[in-house]
Amino acid sequence: MAGIHIVHPHSLPAEQARAAAQKVADKIASEYEMRCQWQGDTLHFERSGVKGALALDATQVKVDIELGFLMGAFAAPIEQKIRSKIDQVFAQAA
Repeated sequence: MAGIHIVHPHSLPAEQARAAAQKVADKIASEYEMRCQWQGDTLHFERSGVKGALALDATQVKVDIELGFLMGAFAAPIEQKIRSKIDQVFAQAA
């Protein structure tokens, strides 16, 4: 099983960080047809072949994704797309 692990620093207040994280999640969820649900400061998402979480704390965003066999072949482009979206959204929110 392939995995993606991303840690991105931020300096946003909690409310702005959550709003930015939701924008990232909305974009990724629509592109990959994922179901998303917040539990505290962690957004859990999944679909067939993909399971992960985006966790917020006071200084960083952490994304951990497990990709099934078929999706594992696309790990690099998926990771690049998520990193790019996090960079873009969190920069705009700052």
